[in-house]
Amino acid sequence: MSANAATASPRRPVTVIGLGPMGQAMVRVFLAQGHEVTVWNRTPSRAEPLVEQGAVLATSVTDALRANELVVLSLTDYDAMYAILEPAADALAGRIVVNLSSDTPEKAREGARWIAGHGATMLTGGVASPPYGIGDTENMNTFYSGPSAAFERHRDTLGVLTRTDYLGEEPGLAALMYQLGMGMFWTSMLSMLQSVALANASGLKAADVLDHATSTFGSLGTFTSFYAERIDAGNHEGDVDRLAMGVASAEHVLHTMADAGVDTTLPATVVEVFRRGMDAGHAADSFSSLLEVLKADRTAA
Repeated sequence: MSANAATASPRRPVTVIGLGPMGQAMVRVFLAQGHEVTVWNRTPSRAEPLVEQGAVLATSVTDALRANELVVLSLTDYDAMYAILEPAADALAGRIVVNLSSDTPEKAREGARWIAGHGATMLTGGVASPPYGIGDTENMNTFYSGPSAAFERHRDTLGVLTRTDYLGEEPGLAALMYQLGMGMFWTSMLSMLQSVALANASGLKAADVLDHATSTFGSLGTFTSFYAERIDAGNHEGDVDRLAMGVASAEHVLHTMADAGVDTTLPATVVEVFRRGMDAGHAADSFSSLLEVLKADRTAA
C-alpha cells in the first residue's frame, strides 16, 4: 500500500433520496469515487441499475435516513421533500440534509427551519449543471448555503459532484443565486427559440443562424460587465446609449416578428417594458434605467 493510500481520508457514506436523471447521475459519481451509497426512490425500479453498480436500496425512507449522516435530496421541489420526509421525521435527528431540489429562497428558509425542528441540519443547494455535467468539477458548479460547519464537514464529498461554491450561512442564498441564473437562462433560451421561429418563417434553419446566435450570446458578457459597474454606482446617464433609441430597436424586432407571422408575445413584452421606461421619463437615460421600472413593478405588488 502506498503512503498516500495509507493516509487518505476514508470516503464518507452518503444517502441519496430521489432518483430522477439528476439523482441517478449523482449516485453514479459517488459510487465511482468510492463512496458507499444508500438510495431510496418512490419507484424502486429506478434504483435497479444503481444497485447493480454497488448502491444499497433502502426498503423505506426511515431506513434510508438512518443509514448515513449525510443525506442528499434530489427532488422536484420542497413540497416533495415534506411529502417524503414527514412520515419519517423521527429519523432525521443528527442528519445533515443537503437539499438540492429547486425552489424559492423563502421555501428554502422554511425548509431549513422545519429540518432544524426535527434535530437535523439542512444545507441548501442549487445545482448549476445538467445531469450529464455531474462529475465535472472544473466546469460545473453547485451553490451551497447554510451552517458552515456542516458544509465544511462534507465539502470533500459534495465536491466530487461539481465545484462547490459556498455562499454563506443564510439558507436562502443558494436558492437565490440558482434562481438568478435560471431567470437569465430561460429568458435567453426562449429568445433563441423566438429568433429561430423568425428564421424558419424566412426559410432558414436553426443551423443557418447558429454561428450568429453563438456570437451574439458570447458578446453579452461584455455588456453585463459594463452595465453592472454603472448600475452599482447608480449611473443611468445616456452618454453611451439612450432608452429612446432602444425602444425603437425593440419595436423594429416586434414589427419584424409580426410581419413574419410568428408569435409576438415575447417581443411585445419587451417593448411594453421599454415603453414603461419611456413613460417614467427615462427617454434620455440609458437602457439600464429600466432596472428602476422593474424594481417599481416588484414593490407595487
